[in-house]
Amino acid sequence: MRDFYEQVLGLTVTDEDPGQGMVFVSSRPEQEHHEMVLAQGRTAPREAKLINQISWRVDSVETLQRFHTVLTDYGARIERVLDHGNAIGIYFLDPEANNLEVYWQTGDQMPQPFGKEVNPKGSVVDVLAEHERLVAGGGRVDPQPGIRA
Repeated sequence: MRDFYEQVLGLTVTDEDPGQGMVFVSSRPEQEHHEMVLAQGRTAPREAKLINQISWRVDSVETLQRFHTVLTDYGARIERVLDHGNAIGIYFLDPEANNLEVYWQTGDQMPQPFGKEVNPKGSVVDVLAEHERLVAGGGRVDPQPGIRA
């Protein structure tokens, strides 16, 4: 888990206690000592969902695309890639099957729930054109969203 959050997602380990099996991680270590603590001792069955979702905002479409590539190269299970009108998000699982998302805020307003499948590959111009097309099409949520990588 530590390697996934540090190496794949790029979070910084800010503190740790190996004796207790605790690792503190942050995406903004200059501002936040930690945003999440990884700890040993989970007693629930693996299929029990203890976390619904953890999300991280990225600064650009390019960064979102880089995350898609890194996650794909790592072999992470990408559940879906959705355009919500106000954001484009990549939904994926960590090694313990917790739901995670990285997303880019588009700056557009869109009543929620809104979710349309979008392909994050291609040029930034392509992704933004697809975003504009999906938003202009309106509607709400695709019945079975999900681009599988």
